[in-house]
Amino acid sequence: MLALTIPLGLLVGITLGALGGGGSILTVPALVYLLGQDVRSATTGSLIIVGITTAIGMLPHLRAGRVRLGQGLVFGLLGVAGAYPASLLSVRVDPQVLLVAFAGLLLVVAGLMTQRRRSAARSARSARAGGPVVEARTSPILSLRPLRCDCGRAVVLVLTAAAVGLLTGFFGVGGGFAAVPALVLALRLPMPVAVGTSLVVISVNSVTSLAARLGQDVSLDWAVLGLFTAAAVAGSLLGSRVVTRVRPERLSLAFTVLLVLVALAMAVQSVPRLL
Repeated sequence: MLALTIPLGLLVGITLGALGGGGSILTVPALVYLLGQDVRSATTGSLIIVGITTAIGMLPHLRAGRVRLGQGLVFGLLGVAGAYPASLLSVRVDPQVLLVAFAGLLLVVAGLMTQRRRSAARSARSARAGGPVVEARTSPILSLRPLRCDCGRAVVLVLTAAAVGLLTGFFGVGGGFAAVPALVLALRLPMPVAVGTSLVVISVNSVTSLAARLGQDVSLDWAVLGLFTAAAVAGSLLGSRVVTRVRPERLSLAFTVLLVLVALAMAVQSVPRLL
């Protein structure tokens, strides 16, 4: 089992480094189906792996000025409203129900990545054709001078932050696939800044969700988690170099296909057991 831990950690780290926080969604299936952990231990251990890997992976973005630390912390703290209760609920849900729901989540992420890839292709065609470039507005949600509140955006901010926290707490995933578009929508951050800031959000939500689970009856294999985390950190550094050599749309397409295959495999095993 330990022989598989390092290559699996590298794979998760490479996808995380190459594609952002969404790459960590493979951690739970790897821990359950390939390393033989039960669902509750896997979702809890995933929080440790994801939290440490994203915190370290945030440093290059921070040095490059692509992290809005204050906004990321606020978004992450608002996510506690979803992360904490979802973590308590997750350990009480039937494991097969959780796995079937996780398979559905993988398909949703695959769909979102397909939509994002098509949107990027349309934007690239528009740029080549000389189409207009729309700049994101970055006006504050709350302003004291003069007193003004963009309450619609404030509601979107709270709801999206809670939703990202819920995904992290319930499934033990980073939620980068949801955090990045949420930051663009709610805080109107440019895409590169949203990617870097999402790592702050993931770290906060992971710590919150882990704190909620530590009081539960969950056993952790620290040897596996330590090796997996170290390999994932190394893989994330390799993944950041892969991006410069492989076209992003090809990486995204390959990862989307992998998500669909993993989702189908999980469904094939879990649905009959559930029924």
